[in-house]
Amino acid sequence: MAIILFLLFGLVVGFIARAVMPGTQKMGLIATMILGVVGSFVGGFLVSLVTDNRVTDLNTAGIIGSVVGALLLLLVMGKLSNRNVLA
Repeated sequence: MAIILFLLFGLVVGFIARAVMPGTQKMGLIATMILGVVGSFVGGFLVSLVTDNRVTDLNTAGIIGSVVGALLLLLVMGKLSNRNVLA
């Protein structure tokens, strides 16, 4: 049951991050869910850098930290996908 709630939380975080980020992100529900889950982990890592929590502890960053992590992930993905590749 906890895994299903975590995936739903990731989906909500992914939707919020996609709504806040300007421009269009072409991804489906599964990619949005993965974005939210990974963003939650990135947010947890960032929170552990500024607090006394260890990175190896299983802690959630909360909705704000998760959205910030997902936004950072979207920003990095956008920069990497817009590179001009010269052949």
